[in-house]
Amino acid sequence: MMAQYLEIKGRYPDALLFYRMGDFYELFFSDAEAASAALDIALTKRGQHQGQDIAMCGVPHHAAEGYLLTLIRKGFRVAVCEQLENPAEAKKRGYKAVVKRDVVRLVTPGTLTEDTLLNAREHNFLAAFATIRGGAAFAWVDVSTGDLQVTTLPPAHLPRMLARVAPSELLVAEPEAEALRDGVEEAGVTLTPRAPSGFDSTQGEARLKDLFDVSTLDAFGNFERTETAALGALIDYLDLTQKGKLPLIRPPVKEQAGGAMQIDMATRRNLELSRSLAGSREGSLLAAMDRTLTGTGARLLEVRLSSPSTDLATINARHDAVALFTENASLAASVRDILCRAPDMERALSRLSLERGGPRDLAALRGGLAVASELAENLSVVDLPELLTEATAALTGHEALATLLEDALIAEPPHLARDGGFIAAGYDEDLDEARELRDEGRGVIAGLQKTYQDQTGIGALKIKHNNVLGYFIETPATHAEKMLFPPHNESFRHRQTTANQLRFTSEELTRMETRILNAGGRALDIEKAIFGNLCTAVLAEGPRLSVLARAVAEIDLAAALADLAAGEDWVRPVMRNDRSFRIDKGRHPVVELALRKANSAAFVANDCDLGAESKAARPVWLLTGPNMAGKSTFLRQNALIALLAQVGSYVPADKAEIGIVDQLFSRVGASDDLARGRSTFMVEMVETAAILNQAGPRALVILDEIGRGTATYDGLSIAWATLEHLHDVNGCRTLFATHYHELTSLTAKLSGLANVTMAVREWEGDVIFLHEVREGAADRSYGVQVAKLAGLPAAVIERARTVLQTLEEGDRESGRAAKTLVDDLPLFSATPSPAPIVKNGPSPLEEKLSEVHPDTLSPREALDLVYALKALCDDEG
Repeated sequence: MMAQYLEIKGRYPDALLFYRMGDFYELFFSDAEAASAALDIALTKRGQHQGQDIAMCGVPHHAAEGYLLTLIRKGFRVAVCEQLENPAEAKKRGYKAVVKRDVVRLVTPGTLTEDTLLNAREHNFLAAFATIRGGAAFAWVDVSTGDLQVTTLPPAHLPRMLARVAPSELLVAEPEAEALRDGVEEAGVTLTPRAPSGFDSTQGEARLKDLFDVSTLDAFGNFERTETAALGALIDYLDLTQKGKLPLIRPPVKEQAGGAMQIDMATRRNLELSRSLAGSREGSLLAAMDRTLTGTGARLLEVRLSSPSTDLATINARHDAVALFTENASLAASVRDILCRAPDMERALSRLSLERGGPRDLAALRGGLAVASELAENLSVVDLPELLTEATAALTGHEALATLLEDALIAEPPHLARDGGFIAAGYDEDLDEARELRDEGRGVIAGLQKTYQDQTGIGALKIKHNNVLGYFIETPATHAEKMLFPPHNESFRHRQTTANQLRFTSEELTRMETRILNAGGRALDIEKAIFGNLCTAVLAEGPRLSVLARAVAEIDLAAALADLAAGEDWVRPVMRNDRSFRIDKGRHPVVELALRKANSAAFVANDCDLGAESKAARPVWLLTGPNMAGKSTFLRQNALIALLAQVGSYVPADKAEIGIVDQLFSRVGASDDLARGRSTFMVEMVETAAILNQAGPRALVILDEIGRGTATYDGLSIAWATLEHLHDVNGCRTLFATHYHELTSLTAKLSGLANVTMAVREWEGDVIFLHEVREGAADRSYGVQVAKLAGLPAAVIERARTVLQTLEEGDRESGRAAKTLVDDLPLFSATPSPAPIVKNGPSPLEEKLSEVHPDTLSPREALDLVYALKALCDDEG
């Protein structure tokens, strides 16, 4: 056995080998040591190899999926080695023959299909990056759904694509692996180097033709060599990991360059599109707006949010679909009631195509077809927009398959076909006959047991069954004499003695056992054959079922976005093919939801007009105001409104007119990147450089506090130059927040620049944030007041006020250098905090107030009370 293990392991040196032995997957040697540490399971030893103890650990096969998920998340690949025959078949070749085993699947992060290993509301993509003579392409597939896409991609844009698609695993040619490793792993993606031959474009074309059984790929699109190479690498890897059992993959969809809004990794992170800055789904835009009811609908929303369209017709078609449900509340309610029962047809279909599915997956498809029929019936009563017309057409035409599955399956089938009992009575005559014989046999066994009890006079006699002895007669050991001696010893043959029981058999029982076992086995064989036939029928309709599943997702998403719009008071944006950008009373969708959950104050809505179509337009806004006043929220909400509009959603505003945004850039906040030797300021400058070098006239840029990470004059100079470059060179719509009030004077020089500020109000030395955006410029930053709100010691606050006043007065009156002014200030003296006042009882003021009953006071009495309280306050000093 160990020789067999070592031979198989030698073929998969980079993977942990799950070696099936009965009811367990066993691991040996270094695999066992690595797995025991990763899974926190016991490490044992058994026997020796070359003078060394053989390390060993194992996991139960019925619970293997949970262990697989843990190992995959920790960066391991797992080769699953199954027994290809049962031990009885092996013994026919000889008493010491080893059961045949081989790897049936290589489990990697990008090739998972089981529900327990996947998040139903997220895609799990496997991607490939291919380069040929300076050109490059990026292809990605979800094995669990069959989605396959490809696009050309400049090598420098790989990080942006990884941020958008977020694959679990990326395939690259071995010579390029090390150069790409840091960037790929920074994106949280597992890098898998592959032999360069796997990226050969000629072989890739042949693999695609074989997969889709076509003589040419022209029907799918005009693919470049790099695209064919990337697609071929995916198919080659799937063939390797799935051992030739390829999933039901849809024909490749070629994404045209410029078809989606370009969003880089930093912008996605800053705007918290699908993950919050803490790394969780909670607190992200996706979590705030996801009201889908199906797994397919949730995954479609995730894809749309990661790549908003830039095609005006496509965006308007999506808005039309949402409008249907916002304008027909009763229709939307009935459709969403039906969608609540929709199963995940895509993933059930994928498991069946990989021969990992079971009767429950067939039942999911049956349920999905029933849901599709109900949806089609409900939607047929209204005039549908184009997008929903196409989706509804895909819901029908599957009546024959639906009838087949309805007739064949019981209501609640088991998970595994090997368990049997999932085919409905009356579907197959041979099966019914075998079941009747099997079930009748059970009744005969019960009758035979009663006969033997009467014959022997032993009421405790039982006929039982196990996998070793088959059927046997069992009596307590106290009745041994009755069974082992005449007259009963002639009828019963002794088989086994246990501590408290004796076991026997008889010729009659043996004949009955053969009859029953044959009937039960035959029934199970018939059910397995029927299951195979049903799978064949389903897979023959596979492509059409995939289209149906996508249609259900489209309907679910439109209804969900309509529910969101109605519940949150969002409006349909007016989309234009220009550079307009006008938002009336815009709101931040995530912050508004958080305020509502916390029962806090209502969100303060604000306008934004970056229209760039007229000579008087001001497409660049310079936003000033103190920290905590809401500058970052205002910047982010306008970026999110533009993104939501191009996703196909309504937006959180009273009115919105938006010209297509082809690039979205955000630089809001920054942190150290110590692993790569970058300070906060360096990270800020790298992100700013990317914006200035890439942003075009149709881009939307939001920038917050450029230059604050260095000396004052350095930072001011960088912010000044950046603002001028965005205005004069990039010419894009821009929201630029800053604390450098000196920049407000640039409105006299830059015709497209407008000054706006966050409104605040001072009250008795404190600052009150109104969170309103108004025209004009802030005259100061209120930093000391914000520091006071944060809880800095009173002595520090007072010292800061003194220094600030000295610097401001010196700057205004004498223009003296800051260093000279600071030199003239007395040294800081931290006055110790006063000792806490120990109260020995209520004060006179408190005693007086305790006697007051406001509801009974007359106006004259109230005025007298005010004078009395004033006198008490004066007395207490």
